[in-house]
Amino acid sequence: MINLCDLGQVYLIAGKTDMRQGIDSLAYIIKQRFELDPFSGQVFLFCGGRKDRFKALYWDGQGFWLLYKRFENGKLILIQIQNLKKSILYGQ
Repeated sequence: MINLCDLGQVYLIAGKTDMRQGIDSLAYIIKQRFELDPFSGQVFLFCGGRKDRFKALYWDGQGFWLLYKRFENGKLILIQIQNLKKSILYGQ
């Protein structure tokens, strides 16, 4: 079980992400494109092209969690800047 209060920083990876990508591909993007450590215990959020779904990648010290969310009504509103990483706080 993931306790949201125990999570570190959360990074919102702006831009369109192919939602077919899995753990290895998303970890590669984090490491190569954004020069961050996917094993850091931070949460990385990726948004799909239609903005009605996202994936979260999280390392808990034993393995990766890959969480997927699809909104049935509504869409995410995200900034439109490519190759941007944005850290958000728990209360946001």
